[in-house]
Amino acid sequence: MVLPFSSSDAPQADVVAKDVTAASFKADVLDASANALVAVAFWTPRDSLCVQVASGLEKLARESKGAVKVARVDVDRFAAIAQQLGVRSAPSVVAFYQGRLIDAFAGALSEAQMKAWLAQLMKMTGAEPEGTPGLDAALEQAEAFLAEGDRMAARSIYAEILEAVPENAAAFGGLVRCSILDGDLEKARKTLDGASPALAKDKALDSVRAALELAEQAASSKGRADSLVAVLKDNPDDHQARFDLALARYAEGNSQEALDLLLDLVRRARSWNEDAARKQLIKFFEALGSSHPLTVAARKRLSSLLFS
Repeated sequence: MVLPFSSSDAPQADVVAKDVTAASFKADVLDASANALVAVAFWTPRDSLCVQVASGLEKLARESKGAVKVARVDVDRFAAIAQQLGVRSAPSVVAFYQGRLIDAFAGALSEAQMKAWLAQLMKMTGAEPEGTPGLDAALEQAEAFLAEGDRMAARSIYAEILEAVPENAAAFGGLVRCSILDGDLEKARKTLDGASPALAKDKALDSVRAALELAEQAASSKGRADSLVAVLKDNPDDHQARFDLALARYAEGNSQEALDLLLDLVRRARSWNEDAARKQLIKFFEALGSSHPLTVAARKRLSSLLFS
């Protein structure tokens, strides 16, 4: 079985993973870790979990733009290397930075777990993607943690950024979003209202402001979904019930169904309540972000409805 690693004749700049031998360990791991994280995967091609871990690491290394490199050690052929590092089972991964062993894990982690692990190590060591300023790398790490549901880690990074750059709108907005996701809308509102005049004017906060307004609006509909579904079952033309159900679904975290309900309402009664459904869709788009896949798809559907 062959992993989709970079071949030995690939351009050097594209090589993020190498097979390591006892003779090449110093060059491929210790020396290579001078300016990048080197994740050493102890594996055997006979085991599917080993293959899964090694493949996932290479994918993440490519996405890191030079911040992470992968080295593979076949434990069947080079058991001595594993023994010297205290590795007792495969798959196992050991991370090196600037010639030092800094962390390790044993067993098969999911790709999301490995991504979070690598992101934390990059934050700890300061290893950065090639050509990416430290601030941008930190923001990307925080966004990754937030997307994976680790709000504590994301909040910590946002706070550190604001200590260094108090007027950074992206980090400030990130803190507000953490509070929204925590369900602490009062804290989110207090933080947002406490923004400096310069921050308050930054367009980067527009989506955060829209998300908070939606969350506050949806709070009154939270928990009403079942009763609203029953109302619509008895009377599919109850537009207010459909509108309120969209907010309830959004409050539950089901943005897809919320969008579907509002689009259906536009289809059924485009001008109802002074275009309330269309206006609410615009708020959803602002909260999700213009490039979010749900926004892109819903905008196309809305245009089709409005101009058909």
